[in-house]
Amino acid sequence: MTLSTSRTAPGEDTGVIHDSPHDTKAAGNESLAPQKTRIMGRTSYLLAWFGGCVSIGTFTMGSSVVGTLNLVQATLAIAIGCFVIGIALALNGAAGYKYGIPFMVQARSAFGFSGTRLPGLVRAVPAIVWYGFQSWIGAGALNMVSATLFGFDNLIFYFITFQLLQIALSVLGFQGIKWLENVGSAFILGSLVYMFYSTIQRYGDELSASMLTMDGSWGLPFWGATMLFLGIYSTMMLNVSDYAREHKEGTGPGLLTTIYAMSILPCTLFMGLIGYMVSEATGVADPIKVFSNAVDNTPLLMTTLLFIAFAQVTTNVLNNVVPPTYVLMDAFKLKFRTATVIVGLLAFATFPWELVKDESAAGLQLFVQTYSAFLGPIFAILVVDYYLIRRRTLDLGKLYDENGPYRGVNMAALIATAAGAVVALTFSSVSWYASLIPAGLTYYLLMKHWAPCQRFRS
Repeated sequence: MTLSTSRTAPGEDTGVIHDSPHDTKAAGNESLAPQKTRIMGRTSYLLAWFGGCVSIGTFTMGSSVVGTLNLVQATLAIAIGCFVIGIALALNGAAGYKYGIPFMVQARSAFGFSGTRLPGLVRAVPAIVWYGFQSWIGAGALNMVSATLFGFDNLIFYFITFQLLQIALSVLGFQGIKWLENVGSAFILGSLVYMFYSTIQRYGDELSASMLTMDGSWGLPFWGATMLFLGIYSTMMLNVSDYAREHKEGTGPGLLTTIYAMSILPCTLFMGLIGYMVSEATGVADPIKVFSNAVDNTPLLMTTLLFIAFAQVTTNVLNNVVPPTYVLMDAFKLKFRTATVIVGLLAFATFPWELVKDESAAGLQLFVQTYSAFLGPIFAILVVDYYLIRRRTLDLGKLYDENGPYRGVNMAALIATAAGAVVALTFSSVSWYASLIPAGLTYYLLMKHWAPCQRFRS
């Protein structure tokens, strides 16, 4: 298949697409062009998601449902949330998987070349903020290990070193990501199993029978809980094509859904239940604080701290580096390696040492609520555009032609995003679910019946 374009940016050589078993991709040789060489098989792809989707916040999510859901309901809420995530990732990643295109190119058909700045910012800005925030958390864990074992206590040193290490790993691109996530998944799983076992051993007597016998709720609190666990990965649902384009061809939608759900479920289930049980037993919402004070159990303390540090690396490199990197490549025509270094330096500028302070909690919560309101609407628009408007058929030549039908801004997408965001903010407890139909329906109707959208329907 040959693509014709009138203007292409550096890194967007959209000539003949060819896959060969002898093709290799150099480390850090990523571009916005349709993917030619895919480097992740099914096992490797599953392990990449397994290692890259570890969120320390999942502990707190588990703690938050204590007293509202019983243990069975909490377990089912986590499982349902992960299954919905799997479906959502498979749905929105289909275009990237089929055509080998990244999120920023996929979004052009719905938002337009200029309009992609909105979904790009919604995905990139939080990623950079969390990149800095999680790097500070990881550095703090390493510093505590160092202080405990060697008596060397210097958080600033470890933060700078930790961040430079992540930048070095990031410039390797998906070759580095594949290696890091595949190796890291074994350590992460082993650590979680040990932490889960330690929780049962340490707090078994304090865990009350009411965890199983209480009535709990199968109503709104239950479905709200599914969204708590689902919401952790809602940003990934937008740019899943960035990763799907690296997965080798030949995997059907059903198996892809299973790969996504089963890669996310183990970590989410372990961490959610650890948070649930520790909070039930101790009354402390943050199990990390509990484990960190386990001075009589040095192996548990060291495992917890190293898990925290390692989880920040695997999550940052996959979740928080790739999205803003591709946004910078699209907006400023940068090379991949240059963009990753800039993203790493921007993470310093988020002043994470300020974000972790107690007085910053309210502002950080407002920030999360604000950008989260746009995640569901943008996801719905991308899915409706690909499946209902484009009928799963994209013209790659037009997607790479800045003077073609997708030039400028598609107002239908912006109006639909705003409609969905209003609903999301109104029903904050189930914001992601609530925003899908208003945003998707508004976009579909405008694209079908509003004259200014005619050009974008081509």
